[in-house]
Amino acid sequence: MAERKPRKSATTAANQRGEPRSEQAYRYIIDAIKEGSLPPGTRIREVELAERIGLSRTPVREALNRLQLEGLVANDPARGTIITELDHGMISELYAMREVLEGTAAGLAAQHASEVEIAFLREISERDARLSDTADLVKNNKLFHTTLYRCGHNRYLLKMLNSLQESMMLLGRSTLAKPGRAETARSEHRAIIDALEARDPEAAERLARTHIREAYKVRLEALFESYDD
Repeated sequence: MAERKPRKSATTAANQRGEPRSEQAYRYIIDAIKEGSLPPGTRIREVELAERIGLSRTPVREALNRLQLEGLVANDPARGTIITELDHGMISELYAMREVLEGTAAGLAAQHASEVEIAFLREISERDARLSDTADLVKNNKLFHTTLYRCGHNRYLLKMLNSLQESMMLLGRSTLAKPGRAETARSEHRAIIDALEARDPEAAERLARTHIREAYKVRLEALFESYDD
């Protein structure tokens, strides 16, 4: 597995809260994927992972089984248990679902978001213009999208979007790292907010779908460039 170790703070806090050990192992692995210390393709050795987390093998095995059901862990014939690698087809499917769900969320937000919620989205967007570090841009971008999801005020849609976000962790480097993409994304966010303020569900959904399609194009370009390396 990768040499760099993720922080143990999440596991320590979980111990203090009395969470089940399998949940502690699950959160540890999720955090490691988010931080990049367990990138896609990393081989997972149950014994080593248990030692690293400080738990027995049983809760680690239970966590890995759960992650496999969620599609974040896979069994590779040659390498054994690995963090799932997304191929071209899987990435396409992921963005197709993201376009449908986020477009729906934006359309609902145009109908149901409060003025305060829309103002907060505008504030997030304006804050983005003052950021230059990619990590900060990624964090602020995630806040924008999760806030937009909540503005739809549909608990079932929110659950589906949260699940989709976990799969998005497997994509690796954010498309915002590409020169010029952050500025373009910011413009697309502003257009979505304008549609929300105008209470125009059709425009909001159309603009949100366009935003995801543009991100997908950037993702595909990076994927194809990696094939040439």
